[in-house]
Order: sequence, then structure tokens, then C-alpha cells
Amino acid sequence: MSISAIMNIAVSGMQVQQTRAAATANNIANAMTPRYDRLKTNFSSEDACGVSASVSPSGAATFDEGSNVDLTQEVVSLIESESGFKANASAFETGADMWDALLSIKRD
Repeated sequence: MSISAIMNIAVSGMQVQQTRAAATANNIANAMTPRYDRLKTNFSSEDACGVSASVSPSGAATFDEGSNVDLTQEVVSLIESESGFKANASAFETGADMWDALLSIKRD
């Protein structure tokens, strides 16, 4: 696997976590909205080129006086999203460092 491929996979991972965080933020913002159906993020892997995410309603029962959003679950989702983003950013930075090392070797 090439350094570029690794960096592209890391970028797709960061984009997926960004999508997840946006859906979670939307759920938190609408937690008190009557009959709001929380959004869930679905992840799927793509053959050797990273991951992708799609957002869809959960399909769970909603309520006339509120939504089906569990704020505890949403906060945990934000924490997981942050950790996933940081891990992918670290992989991307490592790939960038490897490119820098290769360029300095080539120049010498």
C-alpha cells in the first residue's frame, strides 16, 4: 500500500467522523422537538480506499411530547467521533511526515 493510499484512507476516516459529529449535533439541537426521529450514521467500508458514511432517521418510535434522542448516547457519540477523528488525523500526519522524509532523502 502506498503512502498516498494511506493518507486517502485517513482523510475518508476524518470525513466520516465529521459526518457523524454533524448528525449528533443535529440530534442534540432537536432533542426537545416533538416527534423528532434521531439521525443515525451508517458506516461502510470501500474496497481498499477508505470508508464512507450515510445519515438516516433511526426509525425508532417518537413521542408527541418529545423526541427519541437520548442525550447521554449523543454525548458518547461525540466523544467517539472526536477520538476517531484524532486517530485518523494522526495517521494522516504520519503519512505526511513519511513524504517529508522521502523528499529530504531524494534531495540529498
